[in-house]
Amino acid sequence: MRIAAIPLFVATLLLGAMPGLGQDIQVGEFASMTGGSASFGQSSHNGTALAVDEINAAGGVLGKKIDLTTEDDRSVAGEPSTIVRKLISEDHVIAVLGEVASSKSLEAAPICQENKVPMISPASTNAKVTQVGDYIFRVCFIDPFQGKVMAKFALSKGWKNVAVLTDVKQDYSVGLAKAFQDAFTASGGTVIKSVDYSTGDKDFRAQLTDIKAAHPDAIFVPGYYGEVALIAREGRQLGIKAPLLGGDGWVGESLLKIAGHALDGSFFSNHYSQDDPSPVIQNFVKTYQAKYGEKPDAMAALGYDSAKILADAITRAGTTDEPQLRDAIASTKVFKGVTGDITLDADRNATKAAVILTIANGGFQFVQRVAP
Repeated sequence: MRIAAIPLFVATLLLGAMPGLGQDIQVGEFASMTGGSASFGQSSHNGTALAVDEINAAGGVLGKKIDLTTEDDRSVAGEPSTIVRKLISEDHVIAVLGEVASSKSLEAAPICQENKVPMISPASTNAKVTQVGDYIFRVCFIDPFQGKVMAKFALSKGWKNVAVLTDVKQDYSVGLAKAFQDAFTASGGTVIKSVDYSTGDKDFRAQLTDIKAAHPDAIFVPGYYGEVALIAREGRQLGIKAPLLGGDGWVGESLLKIAGHALDGSFFSNHYSQDDPSPVIQNFVKTYQAKYGEKPDAMAALGYDSAKILADAITRAGTTDEPQLRDAIASTKVFKGVTGDITLDADRNATKAAVILTIANGGFQFVQRVAP
């Protein structure tokens, strides 16, 4: 039986109506481009966009270019679910990149899982994120590792009595606080005071007064940069001399602008250091700075790595069909990323090193690298 040729205009219509055929590869991104977490979203998006530009300039993947659709969740709860539904049902994306904040990733992940669309978070460290299902991935380390790193570091400095100040509105903060406390107390440390605050708070005098009365050796503040800067400034005004400790949520453009020198002598865990002499890192820093006029922070580096890992998985899968793509992402081993050699474990979490940075002279300085 001979099959009649399909007229060119009909073929064009069919190809245009079928996602993934005869057109660019559609990838979605959701990020906090505005609002309280805008520094996170803008940095991760810039890194993602730079990676996509490089991928497309090199010929794309599977002979097609990546078409990145970015939506702003405005740092508002409820927005991620609406955005991700739109990316999947209207834009027909084959994968979703985002978010930085764990609470926002936890909101979007069930939708991606239900629709079997792979989602790669660049920087959500709360352990629950990838527990949503087998289509959810991340390229960052998780809070149990980050918490243990900072607990051991505190004890190595001789700080055996600490206070913990937790943002109860953020899954990230709650999870990291627990991870730190569990590791710290298991190794002989004592949490002598534990107090809470909420995202958006501006006055921390009551909590800090309680902490000051307890005379801690150090204060662990696993929050986001906006509140951390205010906490540090107000704490110094109250006469608190103890160093502050934190996690990767401290990374934000406004941290040192608001805190001034209030965070000098403090320490936090992070995903990479701009000052690392690695050629991979320095080439990324140079390219990013040329494009955006500033050095990339960790969120930019993680956004970059998330897009590069997706492109690598598409190439290895040889298709954008979701089941095969999911399997290819899951099999990522020793990927040479800007934030280190990335291997995804059986729970779809990145196994990789962390770095500890200190704050001095108006900037971040490398202290040490901690292997997983």
